[in-house]
Amino acid sequence: MNESCSKPVVFIFAILLLLIVAQENRVVSGQSCDPTQLIPCGEAILKGSKPSDTCCTRLNQQQHCVCQYMKNPNFKSFLDSPNAKNIATNCRCPKPNC
Repeated sequence: MNESCSKPVVFIFAILLLLIVAQENRVVSGQSCDPTQLIPCGEAILKGSKPSDTCCTRLNQQQHCVCQYMKNPNFKSFLDSPNAKNIATNCRCPKPNC
């Protein structure tokens, strides 16, 4: 598989994993942690482009879930990436204390 095809495949696989574990991620406050809500951030994570307003809105809504997502090895590599850190900076999301 060439590199241009592998990135979309990896992204689709990651989304499927997000869907599978989304039901497991709940917080005490009653707000659900739904990693699929971060799909609008996908292009910014994969390509390093500027995050959309939708991405930033959703990221801020899911901010309370970041520590849970970091514990999941399927998400951790995406969240630790330089592009994800740039998204957090551009969206003005504080770094969580996990």
